[in-house]
Order: sequence, then C-alpha cells, then structure tokens
Amino acid sequence: MPNRLACATSPYLRQHAENPVDWRPWGEEALTLAKTQDKPILLSIGYSACHWCHVMAHESFEDPAVAAVMNERFINVKVDREERPDLDQIYQTAHALMTRRSGGWPLTVFLTPDGAPYFAGTYFPKHERYGMPGFLDILPRIADAYHDQGPAIAEQSERLSRALETLEPTQPSATLPANAPARDLARLERAFDPVHGGFGGAPKFPHAAELDFCLREATLRNDDEARAIVRTSLSRMAAGGIFDQLGGGFCRYSVDAQWSIPHFEKMLYDNAALLALYADASRAGLDAGFRGTAMAIVDWLVREMRSADGAFHSSLDADSEGVEGKFYVWTRDEVQAALPDDEYAVAAARYGLDGPPNFEDHAWNLRIVASIDTIAARLRMVPSEVETRLAAARAALFARRATRVRPGLDDKILTSWNALMIAALARASRALDEPALAELAFTALDRLIATAWRDGRLYATRHGDESTLPAYLDDYAFLLAALIEAIQTRFRASDFALARALADALLARFEDRERGGFWFTGHDHERLYHRTKPAHDNATPSGNGIAAQSLILLGHLASEVRYIDAAERAVKLFAPGIVEGGGSQSTLVVALERLLAPPATVILDGDRDRTRAWQRTLERAYRPDVLVVDIADSDAAPALRKGDAPTHGARAWVCRGMQCLPPVDAIDDVIATLASG
Repeated sequence: MPNRLACATSPYLRQHAENPVDWRPWGEEALTLAKTQDKPILLSIGYSACHWCHVMAHESFEDPAVAAVMNERFINVKVDREERPDLDQIYQTAHALMTRRSGGWPLTVFLTPDGAPYFAGTYFPKHERYGMPGFLDILPRIADAYHDQGPAIAEQSERLSRALETLEPTQPSATLPANAPARDLARLERAFDPVHGGFGGAPKFPHAAELDFCLREATLRNDDEARAIVRTSLSRMAAGGIFDQLGGGFCRYSVDAQWSIPHFEKMLYDNAALLALYADASRAGLDAGFRGTAMAIVDWLVREMRSADGAFHSSLDADSEGVEGKFYVWTRDEVQAALPDDEYAVAAARYGLDGPPNFEDHAWNLRIVASIDTIAARLRMVPSEVETRLAAARAALFARRATRVRPGLDDKILTSWNALMIAALARASRALDEPALAELAFTALDRLIATAWRDGRLYATRHGDESTLPAYLDDYAFLLAALIEAIQTRFRASDFALARALADALLARFEDRERGGFWFTGHDHERLYHRTKPAHDNATPSGNGIAAQSLILLGHLASEVRYIDAAERAVKLFAPGIVEGGGSQSTLVVALERLLAPPATVILDGDRDRTRAWQRTLERAYRPDVLVVDIADSDAAPALRKGDAPTHGARAWVCRGMQCLPPVDAIDDVIATLASG
C-alpha cells in the first residue's frame, strides 16, 4: 500500500510513496504524532535529481528490515528541499554546527518532537562501509539516546539554538562601506583559477553570481583582470564536460577542477543564471562564441524543460537506469558505431576520444580538447570542412543518444526558479536581439502570475494545476526582479502594477523593520526551530541581495523612496559581513553599489517603431546600471511618463536617481548623455 506521500505535489516525495517506510510529509500532523507517541523524528531531506538520495533510498528506505526499525522507533518525515528550502536551510546549518562538516543531500537529521535536532548526518550506507557507520546499526542507538539522554539533549538543543541566533546579523552599520566592492573584487581575483577558470579547486561550481559581479566591475572599472576572470571561466566551462556538448545546458557542478566530469543533474536555476551571464558576456564583446552557448541553453530549455503551458520544470536527474551519467557518457566503440570514419576522425580529435577515457576509466564524457584550427592542421583539412563534419557527427550522436533511457524529470513548477529563468530569457532577448526569447519569457510569466499569485499572495510550488505552500523571500524577490526585466523588454502596465504590489507585499510580510533585511519566511509562516535571514549567494543568489537590488531599481523607476529606504536598511544590516568578506555576498555588493551610485533610467516615448529602434540600439551595449523602458503606446503610470510624447519620432528622458534631465530627441544625444556619466 502507498504511504502518505502518494498525493504529494513533489515528484521526489512521490518517488518514496511505495517505500515500506511509513513516511509522512512535514506538517502539524507528523509533529503532533511525535509528541503523542513520544518518539523522535527521523527527517530525511533530498530532491529528485540527487544521485546519493537514490542510493540511500535503494539501500535503506526500500529495505523491509530497515523500514521496520524506522517505523517502530521513529516518526519518519520526508522533505523535498526544493519545496521546503526553509527547512533545508535550518537543518543544513544545524548539521554544520553539530558535525563541523559541510552538509549536502540526502540530509538525515534526528529531531525531538518539537523540531530540535540532536543528531545529524548526510548519506548513511545500510551497513558500515568506507569508514561510515551503518544506518541499520545507528538507528536503535539514536532512538535510545532520545529516551535515555533527555537532559543532555535539551542542553545541546539550547546551545544549538543560541549558536544559530548568533549567525543572524543584529548590528547594522551606520554608513555604507564604499570600499566593499573593490575589496570583494580583490577577493575574487585571489580565488580565481587562471588556468581552468572559476574559483578554487574541486569540486568546482559555476558561481554565476560572482562571475556576473566580475563582468559588471570589468565594465564599470574598465578592469582587465576582472574581464579575464569572466572570459576564461566562461570559455573553459563551455568547453568542458559540465556543459552538454550535444544537447546544451549545464550540469550542476564539476567533481574536478578542470570542468571535465560533472555531477550530471541539470537544474533550472543554474541554467537561468548562466543564460543571462553568457548573453551579457556576448553583448560585452568578451567572446563571439558565448552567443552560441547561450542559445544552446535555450534549445535545451525548450526541448526538455518547458511544460505544455509554457512554464518550466525543475530538474533532470543525474541517473538513468540507476546509474549516474549513463545517458551522457560514451564508449569509443559506441561512437565509432554511430559515425562514418571521416566524421569519427574529427569527433575523436574534438572530444578527446583519441586519448585515455576520462569517466571511471572506461568511457568518455564529451568535452572540447582541440580547436577547429588544430584539428584541421592535424588532419590536413580546411577548417570549414572540419566544422561541417563535426556538425554532422554531433547531430548523429545526439540522435543516437536520444534512443537511450532518459534521466528522470522533476516536473514541478517552482515560482522562484521560474522567475530566475523568466528574467534570464528577457535579458538574453535584449542582449542577443532575439525576440523569440522574449516570447518564451512572457508566456512563462503570464502562466506563473495566473497560477502562483492569488488574492495578493504568492505561492511557492505547483504540480499540475495545484499551487501550494506559502511563498518564501526568494519567490517574491526573484519574481520582482523578473518583472523589472520584463518591463525593460516589453512594457506592460499590468507588469508595472504587479511589481509594485509584490514590492509592497515583500516589505509587509518579510522585512525586519527593527534591524533591516528580510526574513526568509513571512511573518505569518509556521513557527520553526529557527528563522533565517540569509545573505550569502549559494547555488541561487541571495534573496536579500536580489530584493535589495530590485527595490532600488523599482524605487527609482516608480519614484518611490520607501523601496530604496528598505533596500538601504537591508544593505546596512549586512554591511559588517560584506566588509569581513566571509563568503560570497556579491548580489548584496551590487545593491550597495546602486545605493552609492544610483542607476540611470531612460524613458522612451513617441512613435512606437522609432522608440523600438532606439531601444534596440541602446541595448546593444552592456550597461549594467542603465534601465531602458519604452512606454510608447502604453497606459503607463504617471510616475513613468515624464512629459509630452512627440507625435512623430521619439523622445527620451534620461534620469539618474530621482532627477531627470531635459528630454532629448536624438538617439546619439541619449548615448552621449549616458557616456558622460
């Protein structure tokens, strides 16, 4: 019989519906049952694309002997970290404090009935192996500890609670630290890997927020070192195995420092951040090839991640047929069987098939190891012929791969991740002058608004037609940012009105008016063991950083000072941490810069054909602190309309902060005004 996860909105939870474990979703029912039966809670947090989550499930959760112990001694709760990032943040941090080790997934935490953690780990094998204790061995001991060591557990819980509280900032800075951006850039320059790109060693993550900051600083400061960081990192990543050389899209991270072998899951949020970054880097003139990488991400997105209604699914699994990477890697014999000899020769040279295997000593994960010119010289061919044969080989391999068993798809619709992709598509459409990307963005945006925004409230997740779970800070902040990108791409009065409504809700439901900043959960959210106020950029950007950035932009666009004031309160709260430089807070640093030097806004009005032409001209250049909004033929709010529009031709108002210059009637004058600073 299915357990209580059978009706969950999360595909990850439904994957466990047939387990012999008496799983329950997180909620009042499970917590009350733990108190009534005086049993500890076994909390397991994971997600559907997670390889080691699958391993632990097969080894332990599908095993009747393990399930019998779990059901007898614990109340078992399964959580999808993508639907409940609030719980994941709390218990990942608690795990780090308790074990002094970094966490990950699956996260396995044992709680008292009131939610206090008293033992934590990540993956446990069923039996002791590789120096790790066996799950079946520790379960009775952990259950006994709850009953036998009550006072010690209570004391530990109190210490842990105090430790968690100390991680939240409480003392805002009196001033904005003007030197923080230069210090943050210097930190990234020190961490940069000049050979392989990226920051640090293995495992290596894309760190899109930091690279986006470097691209911004390269432009604003004319900093060649920052420019080299972005160019090298994006080039090496696009050539590496972390990028799907046949089907497009990036995997979550590389297990090595060379971007060669990824952890094969593909996440919507990574590809959103990288789409925007590659498009902007192309617009900034860093590498002509970056346009192709951006468009390959879009091809993958439309082919594999777009739902029937135009929204976007969450992720693709790392595994197929129970084996990580099986869908993506090749043996040499498989490639030779799929290609004629002339195409195999160029493919082997291009992807390293003429060298030793790079995947588990028996297969190849494709990555670019030789340039077209190098291959042409080696094979005594002209480069154009190499490109022709390589394109044919790539198409043939892609078609052959399509016959394999595909990785699983997590088809839930997350508001925050969809908002990231909508913003990326809108920005990329302007950066690359690709109107089709704007169509993708607006279709997804309209569907998201229709399903996730109800009665002035935002919801976090949807599966099918059912939206559920109160939205978190990231949902509000990322959707606000997406609306601001949409307003710049194609102005619609309804988007501007919704942006203001979202900003108002963000302030009302999440802001700490006493100290500043935004809580991750709303003021009316269920009471949890701890309430977080996250500042750091992780796999997704900081909700506080994106909220502050977006409120600044919207505040200047709408002439609404209270939005800017709220952003300043947030930045001042986190300013001491920004100055100390402990981890990435690049999105907050960008917000800080926009407080110190307000962005420029260009309002275009007049004849629609002419204003569109002006907008395309202005968007050709990468200007990270310029918003261009074309309100021609729209029912724009009074805050946006700065004066009378011409009957023929176009007119532009250039505003810096709250101050607008006299209107100009020539595009060259607009460009000159922006260039003058």
